[in-house]
Amino acid sequence: MKWTNNLAYLVGLITTDGNLSKDGRHMSIVSKDLEQVENVIKILMLKNKIGVKNSSFKNNGKYYYVQFGNVELYKFLNSVGLFPNKSKNLGILTIPEVYIRDFLRGHLDGDGYTYSYWDKRWKNSFMFYTVFASGSKKHIIWLRETILTLYKLDGKIKRNRSVYVLVFSKRASINLMKIIYYRKNLICMKRKKFKIRKALGIIAGV
Repeated sequence: MKWTNNLAYLVGLITTDGNLSKDGRHMSIVSKDLEQVENVIKILMLKNKIGVKNSSFKNNGKYYYVQFGNVELYKFLNSVGLFPNKSKNLGILTIPEVYIRDFLRGHLDGDGYTYSYWDKRWKNSFMFYTVFASGSKKHIIWLRETILTLYKLDGKIKRNRSVYVLVFSKRASINLMKIIYYRKNLICMKRKKFKIRKALGIIAGV
């Protein structure tokens, strides 16, 4: 299996929202966003049906999922550094430098997010942050070092209950978004991209 931009994005999604079974063949993606599961089907050209299950944490909450079998992809993911029960044991991943930006976009679409707000302490001060999350400290440290080495952008690692987060401040976030969304029509979650573009538009107008 050869690396492509879309495959690197998929690896980012599986790293965060994916699950590898112990049979050496089957994988699944679970997300509250239907578009995310549809993107997986699109990349792999699957004919599998999308399932729906209710959330055990929220009333009327729904999650979408797709399960599929692919021995070649499974072995490829193993070679990258992904294995069953990866949540707490996830570590360094082997990804070619040229595809890191696509991987990061998938990682952000999975367990990452951005947030922004007007800081009332200063006039015309609009704050913007980017956050990557993982249950594994080793993985989040690798993520920070990778972004710092390749793009010279540094973030801070924090502990948020049982999850480790890598947080980038305003200036670093602006540059990182330019790297992740490096051209039009990249596969991604449109909802998150729209939110980011809206925040960057406000920043540009301040």
